[in-house]
Amino acid sequence: MPDEERAAPRWTGPVLPLVGAAVAVGLWWGATALFGIRAFFLPAPPDIVAAFRAQPAYLLREAWATLQETVLGFVLAVAAGLLLAMLLTASRAVERATLPLIVALNSIPKVALAPLLIVWLGYGPAPKIVMIVLIAFFPIVVASVAGLSSTPADLGELAASLTASWWQAYLKVRLPWALPQVFVGLKLGISLAVIGAVVAEISSPNGGLGAVIVLSGSSLDTPLAFAAITLLAALSIVLFYLVVGLERLLLPWARAISG
Repeated sequence: MPDEERAAPRWTGPVLPLVGAAVAVGLWWGATALFGIRAFFLPAPPDIVAAFRAQPAYLLREAWATLQETVLGFVLAVAAGLLLAMLLTASRAVERATLPLIVALNSIPKVALAPLLIVWLGYGPAPKIVMIVLIAFFPIVVASVAGLSSTPADLGELAASLTASWWQAYLKVRLPWALPQVFVGLKLGISLAVIGAVVAEISSPNGGLGAVIVLSGSSLDTPLAFAAITLLAALSIVLFYLVVGLERLLLPWARAISG
């Protein structure tokens, strides 16, 4: 079947996710009404909206704090991850010496490090940013290494035939070819960055939406906790699609060669 016949209409791109979300919310709302679930256990969507309308300034202020931490930690994770990936793929010896250590460090549960980060860095934003970097760093490195290691041999031969130096071939052939795979790591990393921010804020509940969840739980205000969770989900979705948009802006050719 030709691609034109298989392709979905363009308008379905933004509409289908909204339909899916509406169906999910409707099922949730219907379940709470049908089974008479109290808001203390599982608030219905109107309870969450009411909780947000009761304290919009508070929730948006804490969402802004989480957003700032997430973006800063993600940018640092991207810079460190790309630099390390380039070093690993530039030298086989460095890769063999370093990659097992990186895998071992990534296997450590990050929640276990949260109290230590507070001891080492205090109660400010620093331990939260470090936690975000630790969680978002690994998928960026792995995806970038995979992309930088997958350059077709004929492209390498073409660069050699043009008498390009090793660094010229690396920067003008290997790196552009790796960018679609790098963006796979970035899309994974941005979602994990939000998770890292929440983990850090729950461990040190002095600001951010994670702190709202902890404090509302201790005060038995479940609708407020769900309002914070909803904002976190919205924040994660927006950041993810910003990365997707950046990929489409910078790599318009990637979809053509992959299709």
